[in-house]
Amino acid sequence: MTLDAKVIWKSGLAFTGTANSGFTVNLDSDPAVGGSDSGLRPMELVAIGIAGCTAMDVISILQKKKQDVTAFEVKVTALRAPEHPKRFTDVEIEYVVTGHNIDPAAVERAVELSETKYCSAIATMRGCVNFTRKITLHEATS
Repeated sequence: MTLDAKVIWKSGLAFTGTANSGFTVNLDSDPAVGGSDSGLRPMELVAIGIAGCTAMDVISILQKKKQDVTAFEVKVTALRAPEHPKRFTDVEIEYVVTGHNIDPAAVERAVELSETKYCSAIATMRGCVNFTRKITLHEATS
């Protein structure tokens, strides 16, 4: 399977990115480095990609496990090296699951499967980035 992506320059440091799906995203940079602040930063997209990849795995697994999830959020906090290329060095992924009688073991297993078997974004960066996780469960009020 091939993934094709491209960016087309608009002006300054602003680009429009597209990929196989046909959706577009605006990219830009901070004005302090010459951008006009008109889009997401490339490394923000990397963090969103990690969050989205594992989130899709985890919610799919929890649905198969018949967990009554009413809300789900994945937060990524990434630390970057101070020197160029300013790569990610540490990434904490927090899984926030809200629902009725959620089984903590089911969530732990879903996260483990995503992080070790299914999430291609994490697999691509494994060995280059120190990943940690946090799981937060909330009982739904209604």
